[in-house]
Amino acid sequence: MDIRFDKRLPPIYSVLRAGDGGRIVIEVLAQRDDHCVRGIALTPTQGLARGMAVEDTGGPLNVPVGKAILSRMFDVFGQTIDRGAALSDVEWRSVHRDPPPLAGRSTKSEMFETGIKVIDVLVPLERGGKAGLFGGAGVGKTVLLTEMIHNMIGHQDGVSIFCGIGERCREGQELYAAMQEAGVLKNMVMMFGQMNEPPGSRFRVGHAALTMAEYFRDDEHRDVLLLVDNIFRFIQAGSEVSGLMGQMPSRLGYQPTMGTELSGLEERIANTENGAITSIQAVYVPADDFTDPAAVHTFSHLSASIVLSRKRASEGLFPAIDPLQSSSRMATPGIVGERHYSLAQEIRKTLAQYADLKDIIAMLGLEQLSPEDHNVVARARRLERFLTQPFFTTEQFTGMKGKLVSLKDALDGCERILRDELKDSPESALYMIGGIGEVKKTGEVKKAGDGKKAKQA
Repeated sequence: MDIRFDKRLPPIYSVLRAGDGGRIVIEVLAQRDDHCVRGIALTPTQGLARGMAVEDTGGPLNVPVGKAILSRMFDVFGQTIDRGAALSDVEWRSVHRDPPPLAGRSTKSEMFETGIKVIDVLVPLERGGKAGLFGGAGVGKTVLLTEMIHNMIGHQDGVSIFCGIGERCREGQELYAAMQEAGVLKNMVMMFGQMNEPPGSRFRVGHAALTMAEYFRDDEHRDVLLLVDNIFRFIQAGSEVSGLMGQMPSRLGYQPTMGTELSGLEERIANTENGAITSIQAVYVPADDFTDPAAVHTFSHLSASIVLSRKRASEGLFPAIDPLQSSSRMATPGIVGERHYSLAQEIRKTLAQYADLKDIIAMLGLEQLSPEDHNVVARARRLERFLTQPFFTTEQFTGMKGKLVSLKDALDGCERILRDELKDSPESALYMIGGIGEVKKTGEVKKAGDGKKAKQA
């Protein structure tokens, strides 16, 4: 909408209010001339009419920060939406902030353990880094994010901030209930801009969550885990805003300012001397096309890319992470250590050889392979099954108790499989277990069952 001011023109990002009690909130995004600004509505615009009076609030969009925001759920305006008590003892800060200067950033690279085998071994995450979860619809991005929240809060003295950008309200409700039940809500903040909200609101919810994260990093000197679901919806909201502002669309209809907008958000996520904001972002990939401009631009900001595969999900290999497409800048001998690096390379090599042999197996059968290739296939299939893991957040659906596996146990298990120490164990004994020590137990249960059958016979 275009708004005329006769005396003083409000600056860019100013918040304006119109309607009964100022219920329609508008953010200024452009100054068109000496007397006119163009803004985007952050709330529904029912009742807005031409010629209506508009009030300049004199400042940008603000959100509350402080210890009191922990365990609460907010909308983009910093209002609580969890039906809890009113907020007290909070400070209000602008959502528009500059990234930390280069001189204030930490240059040390540290690994960030998640307790999920396939991530810690093959795609190690960086403390204060940005990791992306790439995948189409329904391959398990939100489940993986939820599991990471559970593992992080339960075992590290940090703060988690969950930012839902343009996601379903059902997911927000389920996540809130699950976190409350798990008893981890006391160290968590949730911020939601749902699917049904106007694009202006969805576009700003990421900045609002980051302002809260920066408070815990800079003022309280705590490590923050920022989970964003879904960064594609941020780009999508920016595209809608760009269209409403009358900008010429760019490649595939995306906004011409996509790179700048994404950088403005991503560069604020950083590791400083005070603390670190480690971010894990779900990235919806339109039609599973990784050459889509949204996916390509997001890739360039990340220190780790975790790619979820629909094929692996259909085979029941959860988490459905594709080890050959996923990558991490942390996977170097100088950071993770020589043993971890060489093991990860050996695992990738074995899985890549198995992928090459799949065509031969499909045409000629397993019997036609050489003994050496037979061993590669056996190792790869055992590795694939060992890298599956039951999650705490899916216990109610699967009936399997969740497992948290240390990096040491995960590496030991992979090393034993690569040395053929478990070639006599059935592949199924490695499926959905925690550490490698659980394999024996599975075998013993099986033998006991066989003995019972023999007696009956």
